[in-house]
Amino acid sequence: MPICEIDPWRTQYFARVPCPADTLIPTEDSDAWLWNPQHRWVYDKLEVALRQGLEAAPHGVAPQTYPVFSKPLYNLKGMGVGSRVLRSRADYDAAYQPGHMWMPLLEGDHVSSDVALIDGVPQWWRHARGCASGDGTFDYWEITAEHEPAVEGWGGDWCRRHLAGYTGMVNLETIAGRIIEVHLRFADQWPDLYGGDPWVEALIRLYTEKTWRYDDHVRRRSYSVVLFLPHGRRYRHPPSDLLRDLEARADISSLQITFHENLPPDRHAMPPGGFRVAIVNCWRREAGNAVRAVLRDHFLANASA
Repeated sequence: MPICEIDPWRTQYFARVPCPADTLIPTEDSDAWLWNPQHRWVYDKLEVALRQGLEAAPHGVAPQTYPVFSKPLYNLKGMGVGSRVLRSRADYDAAYQPGHMWMPLLEGDHVSSDVALIDGVPQWWRHARGCASGDGTFDYWEITAEHEPAVEGWGGDWCRRHLAGYTGMVNLETIAGRIIEVHLRFADQWPDLYGGDPWVEALIRLYTEKTWRYDDHVRRRSYSVVLFLPHGRRYRHPPSDLLRDLEARADISSLQITFHENLPPDRHAMPPGGFRVAIVNCWRREAGNAVRAVLRDHFLANASA
């Protein structure tokens, strides 16, 4: 296994590509934090905001104007845990919590960008636009074929200034072109949509040879359709024959069942708006929506309190 992957539903993307046993390529922020001591500061979201000149502060320093966006300074589990909009001083007082921060409530496209860096200099970009559905959840992500000049300009300059000495993948989450989170890893949700095994081979070369070689002149727009269901219920994995039938449908690339059936629901890091049970990677969103609808019916019919 070339990638240090703890989520069993994502090992499908990496299992076929050989890699030196001593190569460490993180997909988890906890691993990336341990293995990159020089640059682990990027997980401090307050520091990321301040280094962009954004008005931000830890809880305890009250905002002068509202609304603002509040979140933990550190959150290595992701999924928007503990984040919220504060629209008034009363909201701020009620939400006050040590270890949290506030920053501007940015408006615009939420873009997740994977970047291959060599000594902090971008070599390759790929972007996904999120369609939010509320309270930290997403309806789908569109993996675009186009470049994002606003993100690549601002984010590229930021990487050159602040990530010199770092070679590897970095994921930038931006809203309106401004960075809200930095991860010293890539988004392991859709490597199949980036190019499958050839892309994984280029990824491994980046970490083993410190080079980037990947023929990416033909890109396809694709989608990662997400299924969130209500909190408070225990869901069961669908049978393998159903998953095989759904994955064999036209324009479906892969399926992920994104929770551990043997763990209690509250042991999973999930956003306030829902419990994520599945992801459908596809080449047409309509095809992904149809598969999601089948999965939704199955999960709800087999859930328990």
